[in-house]
Amino acid sequence: MTALAATIGTGNIVGVATAVSLGGPGAVLWMWLTGVFGIATKYSEALLAVHYRVFTPDGRAAGGPMYVLDRGLGMRPLALLFALFTAIAAFGIGNMVQANSISAMLAEPMTVPAWLTDLGMTAKSVHVPTWVSGTVMTVFTAIVILGGIRSIARVCEYLVPFMAIFYVLGCLVLLGMGAATLPDTVVLILKSAFTGQAAVGGFLGAGIREAMRYGVARGLFSNESGLGSAPIVAAAAQTKNPVRQALVSSTGTFWDTVVVCLMTGLVVVNSGAWQEGLQGAALTRAAFSELPFIGPAILAVGLLTFVFSTILGWSYYGEKACEYLFGSRSILPYRVLWVIAVMVGRCPR
Repeated sequence: MTALAATIGTGNIVGVATAVSLGGPGAVLWMWLTGVFGIATKYSEALLAVHYRVFTPDGRAAGGPMYVLDRGLGMRPLALLFALFTAIAAFGIGNMVQANSISAMLAEPMTVPAWLTDLGMTAKSVHVPTWVSGTVMTVFTAIVILGGIRSIARVCEYLVPFMAIFYVLGCLVLLGMGAATLPDTVVLILKSAFTGQAAVGGFLGAGIREAMRYGVARGLFSNESGLGSAPIVAAAAQTKNPVRQALVSSTGTFWDTVVVCLMTGLVVVNSGAWQEGLQGAALTRAAFSELPFIGPAILAVGLLTFVFSTILGWSYYGEKACEYLFGSRSILPYRVLWVIAVMVGRCPR
């Protein structure tokens, strides 16, 4: 659950929209295929992580690519580099980028439905100041990660199923509303993946190379297959069978890309908003606005939970890399810096 929490993040929402806006509708198919083949990659890296893991004097398991490089291949210099880059990059990939995405989205005005104005609400739109969203995320992050992997896992055990089911159901509702055009959307995605897409409206047009490039790139950014991050937490599993844990870990790529990313891609392309020249979060927001107020609310809740879960999961990746470099005494300082980074990374507006 912790690995899946770290995997499902802004890439499933903003990343998919970016792939469509830059690579055309065909990017959705290439993203999906990346997830299908990524299952094998995630399986292999998790198996190696469990096989070459070590146990600390207090009984905690520690593993990941740095231990595979060190104990399996005898390449300690590369292991040190991987751990160093992981400890640093985690602040960008799994922390500040995530915090910035949710604070920026909540800062955008959201139209208040008519029934609330009828009840006496005077504002026609609402938004959350970035310092408020940043403070709330920082406090909740501190509460959870200071308790270590057990605390993170307990939260993710309840958060991940809720956020995935809630978001997918929201996507299904939107697809149900646009069921009449859904078959044409599927045909467009399949056709554009191999022929490219001519320029329409504000869309600049993309060939097969762009569709493949952005689909594969955003797919890998989303599911992290081969990145070496998920195996770090896979090594902490209470199992003696590397194959069993590898099978469990590989399902994370399936849910992340084959299911969640596909749902987002279908909603974005089916809405037709990609033809207006919108990109990233603005494109996803326009697609979900097909369902007034409820759609943007589903998107906001989905992004909030995706972001928070990613921040929790990546905090563990970073601290284990730091532990490999400097020992267990470095874990607490790293967690403190992690909490501070959440507030630093919020949108400056």
